[in-house]
Amino acid sequence: MHTSDSIVIIPTYNERENIENIIRAVLGLEHGFHILVIEDGSPDGTAAIVRRLQGEFTDRLFMIERKGKLGLGTAYIAGFKWALQHNYEYIFEMDADFSHNPNDLPRLYNACATEGADVSIGSRYVSGVNVVNWPMGRVLMSYFASKYVRFITGLPIHDTTAGFVCYRRRVLDTIQLDKIRFKGYAFQIEMKFTAYKLGFKVTEVPVIFVNRELGTSKMNSSIFGEAVFGVIRLKWDSLFK
Repeated sequence: MHTSDSIVIIPTYNERENIENIIRAVLGLEHGFHILVIEDGSPDGTAAIVRRLQGEFTDRLFMIERKGKLGLGTAYIAGFKWALQHNYEYIFEMDADFSHNPNDLPRLYNACATEGADVSIGSRYVSGVNVVNWPMGRVLMSYFASKYVRFITGLPIHDTTAGFVCYRRRVLDTIQLDKIRFKGYAFQIEMKFTAYKLGFKVTEVPVIFVNRELGTSKMNSSIFGEAVFGVIRLKWDSLFK
């Protein structure tokens, strides 16, 4: 059986254009990462592609199939619990659409495994604005959303909504995952905020974020709305707990 200390969790919904290429890119890295796909009932056949590849990548590629779109946050929580049960030490969040470069995974890994971080974030904003092919309006909305979160919460992180993250096992063991309440962008903020408030060392690794070329973005204004109002609630709750 092929063993690894690291698993990359990739949530999917209608990602048939990307899923095989992203799986091959991650599993082709020298480190020997494993992948867990959280598949939310894609009608486009994403799950069938993953099942076919499982025959090729036995003991390295896993999948949880869920019935319908249940939210990004719940997908990652399900993945975190599975990874903890299977004794992985380094647990990653990553998109399926190549907006996160698989070649950056070893850099996030080294930030935790070698440099002592508990959480490493693939950051678009720690060294300027490193975003390619996004409309300017979306760049500004994302950038100022992170500035807003820093202002409200005091969180010393430039890219608070980043979805490219490595967690050490002890972080996810300590966070009460069933009490994480948000499902969209605010989920990413809440996880980072909780880890920081618990005293874990959080670091940012500069990456270049590239807008998807294939498939359809899942982003919408309600996700940003959850982030805007959710951070106020996070800060308020933290003052009284």
